Amino acid sequence: MAAAIVTAPSRALLMVSLALMAAVGTAAALSTKYYDKRCPGLQPAVRSAVARAVAVDPSAGAAVLRLFFHDCFVNGCDASVLLDDGAAPGEKGAAPNANSLRGYEVVDAAKAAAEAACPGAASCADVLALAARDAVALLGGPSWAVRLGRLDARAASRDAANAGLPGPGSGLPALVAAFQAKGLPARDMTALSGAHTVGRARCAGRALAPLDAVTPDAFDNGYFRALVERRGLLHSNQELFSGGSQDALVRRYARDGAAFAADFAKAMVRMGNLAPAPGTPLEVRVNCRRPN
Repeated sequence: MAAAIVTAPSRALLMVSLALMAAVGTAAALSTKYYDKRCPGLQPAVRSAVARAVAVDPSAGAAVLRLFFHDCFVNGCDASVLLDDGAAPGEKGAAPNANSLRGYEVVDAAKAAAEAACPGAASCADVLALAARDAVALLGGPSWAVRLGRLDARAASRDAANAGLPGPGSGLPALVAAFQAKGLPARDMTALSGAHTVGRARCAGRALAPLDAVTPDAFDNGYFRALVERRGLLHSNQELFSGGSQDALVRRYARDGAAFAADFAKAMVRMGNLAPAPGTPLEVRVNCRRPN
């Protein structure tokens, strides 16, 4: 199987190793120490690349964070969202992603930095997970230890993205059901929605509006304060505070930014554990936009 991917002997040996890893699976193998010997310079390299992008445009951090969510929520955290269209349509053109997701060039830069530090060692899925964590921290939010050891999908599915991602018009029951289907409780859903404290949404035409109008480039609890004040930009945002099951938690996060930050970090770890289905062809991609 590996020899069909590459012809160079050294790369063939690498791919054989990666194929064996894929056969075992990735979920149980995730570890914060995964790259301690494989690539000790990985995390500083990724953080530097993300820091450069955020220094130029703070909204790039929000874009990378959103990429991670849209990746993990469709067939697990496998970097499939980063793939350009191939023989079949990929996830980039799905309705929830087209003309909406951005930040791909930030991940490209982080992956290039990872390749410079340790060629062929770090998966795009792990680079994206680290970049999302670093983006949050650089915008003033919490940090957390990222479990690593993911592999990259060799294909992406537009249909899966269209079916699996909750839309901006979703009601609270649909949102809760979508997260529970991934094994994530409603508390994680509400905490993760706090990612909307940074970034912007595309409204009529091509206009962009901040999801948190007061501090759009600061990762804080301003999003939840806006919900309590009935100023949620998207319907799916305001649904979290609309007389339903999440009202008390939204009020708590609006009062206590530290509680939100702690729950958000825990929820990001749990979401990052979402693994591709058994039997999914996996590898470590050299270029995040295409399979090897």
